[in-house]
Amino acid sequence: MNVAVYLGSSMGNDPTIQAMAQKVGEWLAKHHHTLVYGGAQNGLMGVVADSVLANGGHVIGVIPQFLERKEQAHANLDELHIVDTMAQRKTMMIELADAFIAMPGGPGTLEEVSEIISKIRLDQLVGPCILFDLDHYYDPLKAQIDKMIEYGYVDASIYDSVFFVSTMDALAHILDQKAEGQ
Repeated sequence: MNVAVYLGSSMGNDPTIQAMAQKVGEWLAKHHHTLVYGGAQNGLMGVVADSVLANGGHVIGVIPQFLERKEQAHANLDELHIVDTMAQRKTMMIELADAFIAMPGGPGTLEEVSEIISKIRLDQLVGPCILFDLDHYYDPLKAQIDKMIEYGYVDASIYDSVFFVSTMDALAHILDQKAEGQ
């Protein structure tokens, strides 16, 4: 199964999140899933990709040409797709992936996961979309989705495909269920 992981192109300042990015990569490799990610070598993106590679896994990166140097495109990937725009990056990652994980990151990560959630709501994607809510990072987003449900803009069934988890075990359980259902 191909799993898109969205996360920061910078390292951030929480070593717990850095360690969890490494564990996610290790788990993906050991369970024979392919990582699909933003193609960078630096930041949390590099941590997850290096972890998958160090554990014998397969990695597909997608990076816009204008970020190839700024984010330092990873030189050791199994596949690296260089695209023209951020929109093309998002589209290609979605097309390549069967499941989606959002770890903590910046505005780009928020934009990407928002698009995934929207596509799930519009029945353009099946999901799952898993928000890895480390240190309550995604609590405000969950509260916003709950508010959307309260106001009638989203049906509560969104939570059939969008999950907020805080442990590796919970994340693994959802991905295992998706893999068994394919």
